[in-house]
Amino acid sequence: MGAVAALLVLLLLAPAARALANPESEALRLRASDQIYNLDRDLAIATYRQAIVVDPHDAGAYRGLASGLWLSITFRRGNMTVDDYLGKVTGPSTQTPPPAPEAAAAFRDALDRALALARQRLEANANDADAHFQLGAAVGLRASYTATVDGSALRAFRSAREAYDEHERVMALDPRRKDAGLIVGTYRYVVAALALPLRWMAYVAGFGGGKERGLHLVEEAANYPGESQADARFALVLIYNREKQYDDALKQLVVLRDRYPRNRLVWLELGSTNLRAGRAAEAERLLNEGIARFASDARARMFGEEALWYFKRGAARTALGHDRAAREDLEHALSVDGRRWVHGRAHLELGKLALKAGNRAAARIEFQAAISLCESDNDSAFADEARSLMK
Repeated sequence: MGAVAALLVLLLLAPAARALANPESEALRLRASDQIYNLDRDLAIATYRQAIVVDPHDAGAYRGLASGLWLSITFRRGNMTVDDYLGKVTGPSTQTPPPAPEAAAAFRDALDRALALARQRLEANANDADAHFQLGAAVGLRASYTATVDGSALRAFRSAREAYDEHERVMALDPRRKDAGLIVGTYRYVVAALALPLRWMAYVAGFGGGKERGLHLVEEAANYPGESQADARFALVLIYNREKQYDDALKQLVVLRDRYPRNRLVWLELGSTNLRAGRAAEAERLLNEGIARFASDARARMFGEEALWYFKRGAARTALGHDRAAREDLEHALSVDGRRWVHGRAHLELGKLALKAGNRAAARIEFQAAISLCESDNDSAFADEARSLMK
C-alpha cells in the first residue's frame, strides 16, 4: 500500500483525550501534550510518567507516554515532515535502523497498559463512549508504530480497522464527540484516495470511504475544543497539502506556530508549504527565520534536519534566481548527514542550476546522483523528474 498506508497511520497521533483520571493527572497530561508539540519530548515523557504515578489507572497517561516514545523514535529517524507522507517518498526509508530495544520495550509496555485499562472499562460498561475512544486511540497508535517503525503495512491495516470501528462506535454513542472524527475522517479520506483495487479491498475490510466526508470530519475535530485538537490541525496540514489547498494548510500552520512557538519544525513546514504554492520569496523569508531558530536551539535535532533546512532554502533561492546563494545552500545540505531523498533532491536542484548556466555535462552528473539517491530512498517522483531533465 506504500505511501498511502504510511499516511493512513501517521495521521493517528494517539490523541490523549479526556479519560476518567483525577485532576492532577489530567493537568500533567495537558502539560506533557504541550511539551511534545513544542519538541520537548524528553520532558513530555517524564511528565507522562508523573501522571501515571499520580493515577496508575489513567489510560490516557499510558497512551501519552507510548506516543512520546514513538515520536522520539520517529524524530531520531528523521521522518517527521509533510514531505515524507505526500506520496512523493513512496515507501519506508532503507536508512532507518531499528529502534533501541529499551525504547521499543517501553513503548510496548505503556501501550499494553493503556489497552488493558480501556478494555477493563468496556467490560464494566460496553456503552462507555469514552472507553471506546480510549481503546480506539490506543489501537490507532499501535497501527502508527507498526507502519512507521516496524514497516508492516498489513499488520498496521488490521489495527487501523479496529481503531476505525471503535471511533465510529464513539460517534454513534455520543455524537458530541467530534474528536472521534479524527481517526474516522482520516481513514475515510485515505480510502477514497486509494486506487480502485485497493479501495475495494478497503471497503471489503470494513472501511468507509468518501474524501469530502472524511475531510469534513477531520475539520470538525480540529474545531472541537478537546485534547486532540492539535493532532487534527497537524492532520489537516498534511491533507490540505495533498489536496494543493495551500492557503488552508498555511492557516493551520499559523495557528500551530502561535500555539507552539518552540516547535521550529512548524517554521520548516510554513516554508515548505509556501514553496509548494509557488511563493518562493515568502518561503525564503520563513526559512531564514527558521534556520536562525534552528541554529540557536540547543535541543536535540531530528536526524538530517540541517540538510533539510538548507535544501529547502536552496530550492527557494533557485526558484528566485538567486543562483550563487542557492548553490551555497545546496552544497551545505550535501555536506551534512541527511536522508538520501533530501540529498537526492539537492543534487536535482544543482542540476537545474548547471543547466541554467549551460553546463550540460555538470547537470548530467547532478541528475545521475539525484536518480541514484532518490531511488535508493523510495523517492521515485523526483528520480523521474531528474531522469526527464537529462533528456
